[in-house]
Amino acid sequence: MALDDYRITSEPYYRPVGHEIEQFEAAYASRLPVMLKGPTGCGKSRFIGNMAWRLDRPLITVSCHEDMTASDLVGRFLLEGDTTVWHDGPLTRAVREGAICYLDEIVEARQDTTVVIHSLTDDRRILPLEKKNELVTAGADFELVISYNPGYQSVLKDLKESTKQRFCAIDFGYPEPAVESEIIVAEAGVDPKLAAKLVQIAERSRNLKGHGLDEGASTRMLIHAGKLVGAGIALGEACSIALILPITDDPDMRDALEAAISACI
Repeated sequence: MALDDYRITSEPYYRPVGHEIEQFEAAYASRLPVMLKGPTGCGKSRFIGNMAWRLDRPLITVSCHEDMTASDLVGRFLLEGDTTVWHDGPLTRAVREGAICYLDEIVEARQDTTVVIHSLTDDRRILPLEKKNELVTAGADFELVISYNPGYQSVLKDLKESTKQRFCAIDFGYPEPAVESEIIVAEAGVDPKLAAKLVQIAERSRNLKGHGLDEGASTRMLIHAGKLVGAGIALGEACSIALILPITDDPDMRDALEAAISACI
């Protein structure tokens, strides 16, 4: 793909909830690496897409996972005909060409993989390609952004302090009810009364976090429910499909959530 293929050509909808846009712009102006902290589905990825559009920079996104190796990020030699040819990974390409590289849910990656970003997050701004015996200096417009969900941290899945402290952090959470309703209206095309009901349902599920649920219903899930209602699915059924079944398999917890939904409808 050409680098221009990674440019976002139309503005992604994003409703600011604080000063996060100004904070990111300030960090980018100084090329400081940024960590977006917050629960799943609260708008972190949409935010970085909006910022890439505002700054007119290509956005290369990497969805991190436990099987991802350092070579998946930086690149590798591949056999082509009778010879081997080096192919840059997504991180290396972003570094060379001055794109924003977004490592989504970085905590899912192995710690021995994430250490490759360390030399990009200080004043050196270099990426060592050990297999190629090359040091790549970051382009002037390169920016490194990671997302991190503190709710998933454990002994086995957490960022090292030596990694965390290299980043500026912007905190994300679920918006205030009025703002979250506004987002659902804009994204799902539902009326404000229905959006308010969905937010009320979400708040009840979020109150169960740590009491049988790992996470409550996210803003993204509320948008899904709203779209299902818009497609003709009854509200209770849409909530079951979009909010309850995805977050729990426990019969008692499902019953509790069904009761909470019934009380709001």
